[in-house]
Amino acid sequence: MDASRILEVDGLSVDFFNHGARVRAVDGASFHIDAGETLALVGESGSGKSVTALTLTRLSEHDHAKIAGGRITLRRKDASTVDVLSMPDSALRSIRGGDVAYIFQEPMTSLNPVYTVGRQIGEAVRLHRKTSAAEAKELVIELLERVRIPDPAAQLDRYPHQLSGGMRQRVMIAMALSSRPRLLIADEPTTALDVTVQAQILNLIRLLQAETGMSVLFITHDMGVVAEVADRVAVMRRGAVVECNGVRAVFERPAHEYTRALLDAIPRLGSMAGKAAPEKLEAVESGR
Repeated sequence: MDASRILEVDGLSVDFFNHGARVRAVDGASFHIDAGETLALVGESGSGKSVTALTLTRLSEHDHAKIAGGRITLRRKDASTVDVLSMPDSALRSIRGGDVAYIFQEPMTSLNPVYTVGRQIGEAVRLHRKTSAAEAKELVIELLERVRIPDPAAQLDRYPHQLSGGMRQRVMIAMALSSRPRLLIADEPTTALDVTVQAQILNLIRLLQAETGMSVLFITHDMGVVAEVADRVAVMRRGAVVECNGVRAVFERPAHEYTRALLDAIPRLGSMAGKAAPEKLEAVESGR
């Protein structure tokens, strides 16, 4: 693997089985992520984005997925490289959360409602950094400061339901950062937030990336978000990566008709001029 890369996915295929029938969720997907860059993985719902993200640390196997083929090579913090698909389950535990961390769309489904914010982040800190309880508390406050939560010490004893959606998402980011990961996977982290809070979270992720040097895999269906955060874009359709290029090239010269359809679906000011109603979006009928 190239020395500048921290992740390389080659020909990844993932299947699910429904009453004996095979459903291919990811079909020969290939892409890479370089150190310090943000790759946006985009596509409509059901295109295979989230399954791909979960398979990067084989979490999809917990949902009864079967990895049918391919290779996932990860460069760890100590600069060694590992083949994720051939690792034993016991070794994967140090990868998950340690080298690769996740932020999901709705933090209330990831945060434990009966534990305080301080306890949940503290457990992550103690797991990955092997600190005492007192040291963990100081690190939790430091992490909450880093994600720009006001008066962090006062938030330690609050429960997730006592925080706003944007604050809960910041808590999730703090938990992800607790292990100082090389790769942060953000799976639709702003979809459930209003536009103002979404902009704050996107800006926060960019700032944290600049501070820590981590790479980011940003999963979204929103091409506006892609333009805001990404260095490169991988476009998925029906489980396959149909186009992968720099963000400017994708927006200015999309090579695949599906990418052009995604871009055409973005609302534009003035596009309704002289029309009584929106035009129907024509489906992309041709193959991948």
